[in-house]
Amino acid sequence: MVKGVIFDMDGLMFDTERLWDTLWEPACAALGVAMPADTEAFYASGRGLAGQFLVDHVKEYFPDADPRRILDKVWQIGTERFARGVPCKPGLKELLALLESRGMPRIVASSSPRNMIEQNLQTTGTARYFHDVVCGADVKHSKPAPDIFLEAARRLKLDIHDCLVLEDSFNGVRAGHAAGAVTVMVPDLAQPDEEIRQLYTCCCHDLLEVRDLLQQGKL
Repeated sequence: MVKGVIFDMDGLMFDTERLWDTLWEPACAALGVAMPADTEAFYASGRGLAGQFLVDHVKEYFPDADPRRILDKVWQIGTERFARGVPCKPGLKELLALLESRGMPRIVASSSPRNMIEQNLQTTGTARYFHDVVCGADVKHSKPAPDIFLEAARRLKLDIHDCLVLEDSFNGVRAGHAAGAVTVMVPDLAQPDEEIRQLYTCCCHDLLEVRDLLQQGKL
């Protein structure tokens, strides 16, 4: 039985992964940089990355550009777009209500910048449900390394093995597994492949299914 829940944000709590994919083209246009030839591969392989992993990913697809300059522009456009509000994923508020009723500790552990995490929590009215936030800048190594989830468990004062990690991305599942957490995937833009199926505890259609498993004592 888990004692605390660690939430990823983009694609898990909020339907923002699709929005992120729309930000690169205007960012590149503003900087006069050409988009990669294989945009789908660029988007798919970059989900869940942060820190140096993300910088290296951008550098691979934009070898002649400054990756940090591109990322700064993407984050600027993203902050402006997300300020208008983001949609919650199905079952988010129902799951949070259950966890609150049980007094179960909960925290956000996202690779996104802290200001963007806090902005999304405020505009969706979900900030009050969380005890803390860990962002990519708070740890040395970003997903798929386990650092962010280990730090989240430390802040909740729980053993990571007693924590449920909820993730939608491959890199997030890899990080949850590496940390030793009970890891549940709720797929967003990509369905699990054979590698990922070996890493998670179970896969749920949406957060309502996660809520139901908790209620049934199966997590």
